[in-house]
Amino acid sequence: MNTADMVILGCALVTFIPRLIPSIFVGQINFSKKTEKFLDLIPYTALSALIIPGVLTVDNQLWYIGLIGAIVAAGLSWKKVPLGAIVIITVIVLITVYSLVPLF
Repeated sequence: MNTADMVILGCALVTFIPRLIPSIFVGQINFSKKTEKFLDLIPYTALSALIIPGVLTVDNQLWYIGLIGAIVAAGLSWKKVPLGAIVIITVIVLITVYSLVPLF
């Protein structure tokens, strides 16, 4: 093994071990309802932290385009529309908005 292989293996272990230990013991711990609710919301919070900057920077000239798309998609998902329909309807709405912008 050369040095690069050792570094890759070491990095893999350093990353894997801290992820493995909590997953082994989390099933044995009884959390309160409040803590469980908090832990259940972490994926949604992380996803929104990844999506919001992209929504606001989708077009530098028309900053509101991404916001309109996010509002349409959120409204459709709130109404429990299937994912494929959400994507298609949001794209149609955004194409329409892009087409109407030069008129104003």
